Amino acid sequence: MGTPPHASYAFKHALVQDAAYATLLKSRRQQLHGIIARLLTREQPAQAESLPEIIAHHFTEAGLASEAIAYWRKAAQRAGGRWANREAADAFTQALMVVDRLPRCRESLELAFEIRLELRTMLNLLGDVQQMLVRLREAESIAEQLDDDQRRGRIGAVMTNVYTNLGAFDDAIVAGDRALVIAQRVGDTRLRLLTTSYLAQAHAHRSDYRRVVELAVDNLAAMPPEWVNDYFGRPAPVTIFDYYYLISSLAELGLFTEATKYEAEAMQLVEPMRHAFNSLGLAYYAASTLHLVKGDWEVARTLIERVIDVLRAGKIVIMLPHAVAASAWIAAQRGDVTDGLQRLREAEQLLERNAAHGIVGQRGGTYHMLGRACLLIGLFDEAQRFGEQAVEVSTRQPGFTCNARHLLGDLASHGSRFDPTSAESHYRAALQGAETLAMRPLIAHCHFGLGKVARQRGLSQEADLTLAVAKSMYAGMGMSFWLREAEAVG
Repeated sequence: MGTPPHASYAFKHALVQDAAYATLLKSRRQQLHGIIARLLTREQPAQAESLPEIIAHHFTEAGLASEAIAYWRKAAQRAGGRWANREAADAFTQALMVVDRLPRCRESLELAFEIRLELRTMLNLLGDVQQMLVRLREAESIAEQLDDDQRRGRIGAVMTNVYTNLGAFDDAIVAGDRALVIAQRVGDTRLRLLTTSYLAQAHAHRSDYRRVVELAVDNLAAMPPEWVNDYFGRPAPVTIFDYYYLISSLAELGLFTEATKYEAEAMQLVEPMRHAFNSLGLAYYAASTLHLVKGDWEVARTLIERVIDVLRAGKIVIMLPHAVAASAWIAAQRGDVTDGLQRLREAEQLLERNAAHGIVGQRGGTYHMLGRACLLIGLFDEAQRFGEQAVEVSTRQPGFTCNARHLLGDLASHGSRFDPTSAESHYRAALQGAETLAMRPLIAHCHFGLGKVARQRGLSQEADLTLAVAKSMYAGMGMSFWLREAEAVG
């Protein structure tokens, strides 16, 4: 349109457009991209702000690395802010490609390190553990090239989290302890708080609930008020993670009064975070665990449904199988067989998909909950399979093993499957482990199970004594549902 030299040309076919573009010299193409990028940022700043990936593309094609990297990171952060996690990961990857083409100097290496850690957060949310490991190994190598203790510590802290999700709990604790030593040596308070939070996660997965409580309480007490909402590079504020591990662990220990206090604090903290999916998900998840362990089924149901909604909205795949399995158990406990079956099948598929990506940290606990749902629905063979799978995959997670043994005990003491020898064996194995870990609700459940077996065998005195222990413990912890169940047996 128009008359040369002021004519403009519109290409109605993409191939014609590509052909015309290819005829331009590379230097001319770069010049044009640079002109477009600068015009857009200067003349249309609102568009540049809302579509930073367009500006980033033009700066990249123009060979203007510094500007391109800045806009790719801005695009990634913007995508992450609206929970477009794949878009965010792609944008960080583009930034990384640009920075890795720069001449190697301290400044470019430091930038390459930081972007890899930013990319790691998105890959973690997407469940792409193997790609995340590749990028973190690269960051580890960069920290060594820089001979930078602070960056070594940051990688150590992050690897604590990664090893935990991969089920390598001993490696996680070694990495975390090493990072903690570095944090203390260089006087980095943020690194110390972040590392302690990751260590709490590792100890939680290893079922050392008392140690989790120590770490989380200390971390919350040490957190400066102005940092309470800081993310420290995690996908939610460190404070929220600490509350999550703390509340969940207190529930497993049967310290429900203390857990309820921290639940209220966590809920108050996340109340303004309507779109912070990770923060909301973790807080609701911790609260749902508290009420699930306690046997408050209606409260647990409301909370777990919020968790699932939040996880789906935020496309957070790493926690979803566990949450859906919990909802299957709760639905079955409430007698909703149809919903329980639907959630059960979905959770199993989600679990296997995560396992295919190497995410195995909570698999034993998820199998246990699926087994619980099956037992309540009447799918006894499937319950047996899930219970045995939970034992098999939980060799380094004794808390999950104890829960699975208790499930197998309940199966062996159920109706036509009644096998008192097997039931007692499973209950006593679960009881021994639960006593070591101070898992008081599970200790009470094991006494309840042994009491039921004794009652079925006609051992009245033994049944009375064992059931009395269970009832006393349930009453002391305020587990009213389970107290009623025990009283109904006698």
